[in-house]
Amino acid sequence: VQPPDPTSIRVLRGHQLPITCLVISPDDRFIFSASKDGALIKCKWEVESGKRLCVVPGGKKGTEEQHMGHASQVLCMAISSDGKYLATGDRNKLIMIWDAATCKRLHIFTGHRDAVSGLSFRKGTHQLYSGSHDRCVKVWNVAENAYMETLFGHQDIITGLDSLSRDCCVTAGGRDGTVRLWKIPEESQLVFSGHQGSIDCIQLINEEHMVSGADDGSVALWGLTKKKPLALARQAHGMQDAQDLQQPYWISAVAALRNSDLVATGSHSASVKLWKCGEGFRKLEPLWDIPLVGFVNSLKFSAAGDFLVAGLGQEHRLGRWWRIKEAKNSICIIPLKQRVAAPNPKAPSGS
Repeated sequence: VQPPDPTSIRVLRGHQLPITCLVISPDDRFIFSASKDGALIKCKWEVESGKRLCVVPGGKKGTEEQHMGHASQVLCMAISSDGKYLATGDRNKLIMIWDAATCKRLHIFTGHRDAVSGLSFRKGTHQLYSGSHDRCVKVWNVAENAYMETLFGHQDIITGLDSLSRDCCVTAGGRDGTVRLWKIPEESQLVFSGHQGSIDCIQLINEEHMVSGADDGSVALWGLTKKKPLALARQAHGMQDAQDLQQPYWISAVAALRNSDLVATGSHSASVKLWKCGEGFRKLEPLWDIPLVGFVNSLKFSAAGDFLVAGLGQEHRLGRWWRIKEAKNSICIIPLKQRVAAPNPKAPSGS
């Protein structure tokens, strides 16, 4: 990947309050975003034109039945790999299922006892995993509007969740200091530990490796066969002066370009960082910094790897510890250009 050109970053404005989460449709044509504002709960954007295609208005708490949107902050969202269903989870314990093409609400799942903070569709299916501040993971079948099961184990709020095509999901357990791999058919879990602080975000890189970020400023690379991180970058975004104390910048978002060695991390350090995973995922090598002011609350690579989308806010997605006044609550589309490999003189012509 070449160093991204800051002047080529496109900014989409429309949310009044900090963006909390976003997803890109599987064909890379649309972005869905949500924020802390009750009125504009969910937006659908066209990547190419930057146009806002549809807005689902929200409302006051307790009025979910009367209109289409959420009535509290949306914390997470996921889209199925066929692009058919979109799921959104909010602070009011609800999961809403939408038709991604029309933005119509199809169903509401209830059952969590606290905020829904992580959602992921199993690849190639309509099975949905949800993680919550009630410390459990639930499994749903969206096509049949059915609840399947609940998994227990975390000792603190679940802050993030991800899955790929295997029948399992991974979760970040906040202050319990663990990352967990849930094997659904076996009803078993693997526990990983290595961060010092609250683990706030997690993403699978491929079926065998994942990356996580914590508020102690560290970014960890994991292999699913080892209990400890294969690589750990401490103070990945440097240090900040907060209340006369030197503290590392919290890692608030991580993203991985699936099945590659490219990882992105976000904080409120005024830049998004791109990293290369070294041989065997045993090293994290910093590549480039992309200047972006504000809390990076969500990061996603396009499926083709030709752009990275960042959801920015003046505040962290889970709270209001700090506020960055000069930040714009916006969605940034960062084009990524790949280096053209030098032609190999030994290669047969016409290859």
